[in-house]
Amino acid sequence: MTFASVSTEALCSWLAEATSLDIHAASVTIDGNDLFFVGRRGVDLVAGQVHAPGSIPILWGRTQAVTAPDAGHRPLTLGEADPVNAAALRDRLAWLRPMPCQLAKSAGTGDRLGIATPGHIGAFEAVARTDADGQTVHPLFPILAQQSIRENDRTGRTPQEVVDDAMWGVLQCGWQHGYGADADHLKEPADIDVCHAAGFTFFTIDPGDRVDDEANTCDMATVQHKVAALDWAVLDSSPTDLCERLAGLSLDLGDRSVTLSEEDVLRAAGKYGPSLSHTVRMARHLADLCGDTPYDLEMSVDETATITSLTEHIYIGAELRRLDVPVVSLAPRYTGMFEKGVDFIGDLDEFARSWADHIAVSRHFGPYKLSLHSGSDKFSIYPIAAELGGDLIHLKTAGTSYLEAVRTIGHLDPDLMRSILAFAVDRYPEDRQAYHVSAELDRMDPWRTMADRDLPSVLNDFHTRQVLHVTFGSVLNDPELRPPFMATLRSGAAKYNELLISHFIKHLQPFV
Repeated sequence: MTFASVSTEALCSWLAEATSLDIHAASVTIDGNDLFFVGRRGVDLVAGQVHAPGSIPILWGRTQAVTAPDAGHRPLTLGEADPVNAAALRDRLAWLRPMPCQLAKSAGTGDRLGIATPGHIGAFEAVARTDADGQTVHPLFPILAQQSIRENDRTGRTPQEVVDDAMWGVLQCGWQHGYGADADHLKEPADIDVCHAAGFTFFTIDPGDRVDDEANTCDMATVQHKVAALDWAVLDSSPTDLCERLAGLSLDLGDRSVTLSEEDVLRAAGKYGPSLSHTVRMARHLADLCGDTPYDLEMSVDETATITSLTEHIYIGAELRRLDVPVVSLAPRYTGMFEKGVDFIGDLDEFARSWADHIAVSRHFGPYKLSLHSGSDKFSIYPIAAELGGDLIHLKTAGTSYLEAVRTIGHLDPDLMRSILAFAVDRYPEDRQAYHVSAELDRMDPWRTMADRDLPSVLNDFHTRQVLHVTFGSVLNDPELRPPFMATLRSGAAKYNELLISHFIKHLQPFV
C-alpha cells in the first residue's frame, strides 16, 4: 500500500496529529514506498520519514509505530535537522542536491543567517511565468547556498552549514526545479577543498589580491619587467609568444572594432597576469577534485582599485580560452562604484557603453556570463544589464538579506533594533576598513529619536544601510545581540519571508 491516493492536505493533517509538529505542506514528498517531510516544534525544524515495516530508515532519530492513511501500519522516524540527516536526504532525494547552472541566466541569494532560503524561493516562484503550453517556466536559476570563506569567518558558520541550511529550506518549500551552491571568493586551494567536500557546485576564484594596478600607469620598462616575471610555466607561453598572438588582434564590437596594440597587451598582462596564473592553478586543482562531475567556475576581479578596461578583458578572455579554463562567468571591475547595499554610483550611460563592450567580449571568447558582484540593490542598472546582456548574466547578492532581517527586527522588536544600530555605529569605523563604502555616521537617519513605527524605514537610508551592512559580522558575533537577533527572526519567520519576497522580486523582475 502506498500514499499516492491520499491528498497532501489529508497527509499533513494526519502527520500533524501523529507527530505534534507544525507540518510544512510543501515538503511532503512520496518517494517509492516512503514519505518524507519536515515540520516544526516551536522554532526547531524536525525531519520525518514514514517507511516500510522492517526497513531501516535513512534518518537518524526516534521511531514510533503509526497507522498511515491508505498505507497500513508503518514506522515513523523523526530526526533533527542536522548534518547527518541532511546528507542522508541528499543521498535519497536527487532534487535536494545542489547542481551546476552552466550558462543558464542565474542569481545568487547569499544567506548569512541560514534561514532566508524560503523567502528567496518565494521570490523566484513569484517571477516565474507560464509558457504557451501552460507550463511553468523559471527564467532565473537560483544559487541558494552562497557564502565566501571571509563571510564564514565573520558569521561563525562552516561551508557545510551553508549548504545544509539551504537544503533544509529547499525541502521545506518543496522546490524541485534545481538550485546551486556558490563557494564565493576562494583565495587558496585549501578553500576549494573544504567547499568541494561540503557539496558546493559553483566555485568563484578570487585572485584580486594579485591584480597589479600599477601596470596601468608605470613606464614601459617597468611593465616589461613585470611581464617577464610572470609564471610562464603555468601560463604555457612567453612574453614573445604573447605579443605575437595578441598584438594586432581586432575584435568586432558591432558598431565599431577595437585592435590591441603591443602596449595594450603588455600592460594587460602586467596587471592581470599574476591573477590569471593563480586562477589557472586553482582551476586545475578544482578540475582534479571534480573529475568527470560537472561544476561551475567563475573568475572574479571585481574588488580591485581600478576598472577592467575593454583591452584588459580581451586579454583575460583570450587567455582563459587558450588555457582551457572553463569559466561560466567572469566578474570584472566595472566602471562606477558598486558599494555594499546601495544603488549604483556613477554615470549610467557610461556603464551601458562599458557593459555592452564587456558582453561582446564574453560572447566572443566564451560565451560566458558577466557576473554582477555586490549586485544587491543596484536597481538603476538592472534594466541596462538585462537588455544588453540577454541570458549572459549572473546576479550576485548577499548582505541585502541581512538588512531585511534587521528591518524585520525593527517591525517585531524596535528596542532590539535600536541596540543593533547603536552597536553598529560603534563598530563602523573599524569594520568599514574591509570594504569600499562611503557612508557617514553623522548623515544617518535620526534613528534615536524616531518613533517605533517608523524605525524600519531607516533601512531605506543610504548611510544607515551601509553602516548596518558592513558591521554584520560584529553584530552576529556579539554574545549579547546574536541570541535575541536569531530568536526574533525564527519566531517571526513569516514576517521575514514576507519582506524577503517583496525585496527580491525587485531584484529578479528586471531579468525575467
